[in-house]
Amino acid sequence: MKRTISLVAAAIILVLLVAALFVYKKFIAGPGVPKGLATYYVEIPTNSSFEEVLGILREDGFVKDEGIFRMLSERMGYKRSPMRAGRFELKPGWNTIEMIRQLRSGEQAPVKLVLTNERLIENVAAKAARFIEPDSLQIWSLFQNEAYLDSIGYTSETLMSLFIPNTYEFYWNTSPRSFMSRMIREHDAFWEKNGRLEKARSLNMTPAEVYTLASIVEKETLRSEEKPRVAGAYLNRLKIGMRLQADPTCVFATRDFDTPRVTDYHTKFDSPYNTYLYAGLPPGPISMASISSIDAVLNAEDHDYLYFCAVGDGSGFHAFAKTLAAHNQNAARYRENLKQRGLR
Repeated sequence: MKRTISLVAAAIILVLLVAALFVYKKFIAGPGVPKGLATYYVEIPTNSSFEEVLGILREDGFVKDEGIFRMLSERMGYKRSPMRAGRFELKPGWNTIEMIRQLRSGEQAPVKLVLTNERLIENVAAKAARFIEPDSLQIWSLFQNEAYLDSIGYTSETLMSLFIPNTYEFYWNTSPRSFMSRMIREHDAFWEKNGRLEKARSLNMTPAEVYTLASIVEKETLRSEEKPRVAGAYLNRLKIGMRLQADPTCVFATRDFDTPRVTDYHTKFDSPYNTYLYAGLPPGPISMASISSIDAVLNAEDHDYLYFCAVGDGSGFHAFAKTLAAHNQNAARYRENLKQRGLR
């Protein structure tokens, strides 16, 4: 009798060991995340249900056995309403437990959001939407919310001056307001560095005004080494009340961004952004301004030039003049250079 009991006990223990080995291989040692997938990043939208998350994981190839995934999700406390949102990296070869643990409480995989060379504020919304969960309409709607803009000290005309071109790390499920809060912090930190605020005050300009002028410099020359001289010429004009007469402002006013050259149509187009018609700075930036252009205004070259025009030799440089007569001579050389290059 005792021998029989011992054999039964041994059999039960063996069954339990086999079951434990099966569980170990299936749930712990066995891979849940296949190798060879196109991507190992999964994006879980905000307010997703468990079934929606399961569908995403199944479609992306992360879940092969739904029954096991459902059971472990329940037992590990991953299943909830709504599900945890975000962008997560899952490693090839991970078992189901490791995968669920990462989705439940692991760190999110940040995205690198790149903001450079945006022409219009709606382009900023579209660019940001390429990297984070909110679509461009959600971000653009916040950009148009006058009450919100007023609360952060901007208008629809000056909002572009908030954005400092750079690459930023964000969580994918960042909301439009959180995106803006981060941009405000980055903007403030930028202006607090390198004496930028003090330099702006010495010019009797606000950061937004510096940015606006920098956006004109940005579109006026592609040569970074020339930007401080161009900025100096514009600052000289502002000091004496002379109109800026900046061609890029006319292009912005007409939205004729593909024009090969500025004509009377552009310079006579009635708009507060047309600096041929209206003195002073335009109401706001005409594009995103690069850091080099912003610093060029803050560290503008001290000179007496009031005029400049392209050299026309294909170098991208400009010829500068102190008088209108000298400027007209430079303009004549420009036309001759174009003629010699067969461009006129």
